Amino acid sequence: MGIVTVSRRGEDRIRSGHPWIYKSDVAKTDAQGGETVRVIGPRDRVLGHAFYSDRSEIGLRLLTRDDTPVDTALWRSRLTQAMGFRAALAIDGTAYRVVHGEADLLPSLIVDRYGDYLVVQALSQGTDRLMPELIPLLVELLKPAGILARNDPRVRLLEGLEQRVEVLYGTVPEQIEVLEGAVSYRVDPYRGQKTGLFLDQRENRKAAMQYARGRLLDAFSYNGGFALALAPRCDDVIAVDISEEAVARIRMNAERNGLTNVQARTMNVFDELRELERRGERFDTIVLDPPAFAKNKASVAKALSGYNEINLRALKLLTPGGFLITCSCSYNVSEADFADVLASAAVDARADVAVVEKRMQGRDHPVLMTVPETYYLKCFILRKLS
Repeated sequence: MGIVTVSRRGEDRIRSGHPWIYKSDVAKTDAQGGETVRVIGPRDRVLGHAFYSDRSEIGLRLLTRDDTPVDTALWRSRLTQAMGFRAALAIDGTAYRVVHGEADLLPSLIVDRYGDYLVVQALSQGTDRLMPELIPLLVELLKPAGILARNDPRVRLLEGLEQRVEVLYGTVPEQIEVLEGAVSYRVDPYRGQKTGLFLDQRENRKAAMQYARGRLLDAFSYNGGFALALAPRCDDVIAVDISEEAVARIRMNAERNGLTNVQARTMNVFDELRELERRGERFDTIVLDPPAFAKNKASVAKALSGYNEINLRALKLLTPGGFLITCSCSYNVSEADFADVLASAAVDARADVAVVEKRMQGRDHPVLMTVPETYYLKCFILRKLS
């Protein structure tokens, strides 16, 4: 096993509970990229074990905080714990996250379940190197018909890893049918966003069902997740997305679920919101679920401006007594920043707005208390009073 020595600042970071040690705090290395290494402090004290990367700015991803062996028994135990937690959630659906990286003490590993199939992502040199050991464990514990590796996220390039999509076990079809509550979807695990679907909004859609009514606008709809879930509660639904492919999926999914009140439009949402306002249209329920506007800290100011724009337009389109379900999946935009934007948008819209609920990513995407990076999805349910 390789050995990596960290600086005093690196040791302090480990003791603070954060599992990431940056390259600048790696003092000495005797290891190869992708190795599981023993981490030593500046006074030669063993601080734990970690995945080591020789390319990423995140040099170490901590696995243990003592000298406990890192072996197959450890991986089996952590996978079993992650599976047991999801089973306890009694998820109303056949698509959900089984392993959520650091928040399941399995850094940089994602495992999503789609019916009888698993889709995995290895997002660091360490997990990529470990896959031949992890795949048999996943087969043993979850008994899937097939496992697909969606190793195409750009973050792999920062690790010096190639982007690739490949079947690692069994067979995986081009389309998988899954259920989320009463809604049936066909998922493209090879080319769909993330690992096929956005699984982190399932519980927010269920919460939104309590408030949805009348005329619904679902903006940045992607595959129509909110539109399809809320359609039975609403008179008519307009789902808007800039992608023609996404709009085609919305129409297909609406038809397969027998939802005749859903219209899907291919439009730039910013332009469509302004056009709807110009025409004097009004909605009783509006959903804003945009992609991440802030990919990094440098783009936060522009992102906040974008969030302000769409929420201002939505509040102007919303009828008094109506509900706005508005989201940000940008980690770099904090909950406090997002709340400030919503307050500013309400002032600019000359609307009195109350917070009904503050929500986050689904419970199968848990947040590790000492890792703020694992809290990325903010969801506010707002009521327009006047």
